[in-house]
Amino acid sequence: MAADVGSAAPTGRGDYESLFPELWRKAYVVAYQVLGSQAQAEDAAQEAMAKAYSWWGRINKSPHGWVAKTAYTQAIDIARRQVRHQEVLGADDEDRPARGDARLEDRMDLTAAIERLPRRQREVIVLRYLADQSEADTAATLGMRVTTVRKHAQRGLATLGGHLASEVREV
Repeated sequence: MAADVGSAAPTGRGDYESLFPELWRKAYVVAYQVLGSQAQAEDAAQEAMAKAYSWWGRINKSPHGWVAKTAYTQAIDIARRQVRHQEVLGADDEDRPARGDARLEDRMDLTAAIERLPRRQREVIVLRYLADQSEADTAATLGMRVTTVRKHAQRGLATLGGHLASEVREV
């Protein structure tokens, strides 16, 4: 009986270990879609998984959505640090590699537009389109009906289209 004390099963850590590959993949995909860099996406996924381990007792009922949202947040933090780092360096536009920066700017524009969405629309967009969750899984993760997920997705996508179109007009 003493051998069972401290084992993974009572704390639910065994579930974490069995779900780790699937959760890691989800975290990586979400982070990569935001960052476009394998190394940075791995860093964001690693942070998301470390946080998931710390919070496992609270999130183990629906970890997929939680990990996706956390990976998204980590990726946003990394992207912001990257932009600040470039600003601190003060490199002129001619000194920057155009191809990489154009992709980074596009990703940052999309990220900024997503961040301006109301919280529920943002959560639905991240889970449905960045984490590639089904409507049913998104609804379960967020504790809402599938029809509500559809409504938030439709409104969020329409708002994103408006934000991105106005940014294109400004250029």
